[in-house]
Amino acid sequence: MSASGVPPSAALRQAFGDIDIYLFDQLLRGRFDGVRRVLDAGCGGGRNLVWLLRAGFRVHAVDQEARAVERVRRLAAELAPELPAENFQVVEVDALPFPDASMDAVISSAVLHFAADEAHFGRMVDEMWRVMRPGGLLFARLASSIGIEARVRPAGNGRYRLPDGSERFLVDEAGLMVRTEALGGVLLDPIKTTNVQNLRAMTTWVVRKAG
Repeated sequence: MSASGVPPSAALRQAFGDIDIYLFDQLLRGRFDGVRRVLDAGCGGGRNLVWLLRAGFRVHAVDQEARAVERVRRLAAELAPELPAENFQVVEVDALPFPDASMDAVISSAVLHFAADEAHFGRMVDEMWRVMRPGGLLFARLASSIGIEARVRPAGNGRYRLPDGSERFLVDEAGLMVRTEALGGVLLDPIKTTNVQNLRAMTTWVVRKAG
């Protein structure tokens, strides 16, 4: 218990929400220093936006679910009332309504593995890359087959059935390396994967746009 009587966990949640711990790591390591405009592409209820909103970033967010976007609008109205509601839109990630090179960083947390197939995955990545300025940062967390290759079963179109019972579009290390090179990007970290008791694997892909 802190001197204020607030448990440390509660104080951290108030400051950072339920932020992805791997995104938190990027913040701590200075990857968002100098960043102004951030897009959360597939924001859900805004779990990764609490600190960014509090800290004065020019946050934009999109999601295909209207209820999720409305929740983020309410969160922004509370934490960053100067941001217009139009910054938060019901939009598909593969058809972003933002100009080329308009964002300093793009967050994609647990979104890309919902791709319908390889082409859909490519369109989502290409759109996030398009709206990011040269020198910008793409932070992505997505399901992969890395480390559980023998435990997943093909379901067609690049999708697989996982041991946890879900079906996801999965990437592997070679595919991410090829994609990084095709984009003209630079890996900021080695590709890192968390194996969740052989039920699923989640990979962190952090790429800088050249320029």
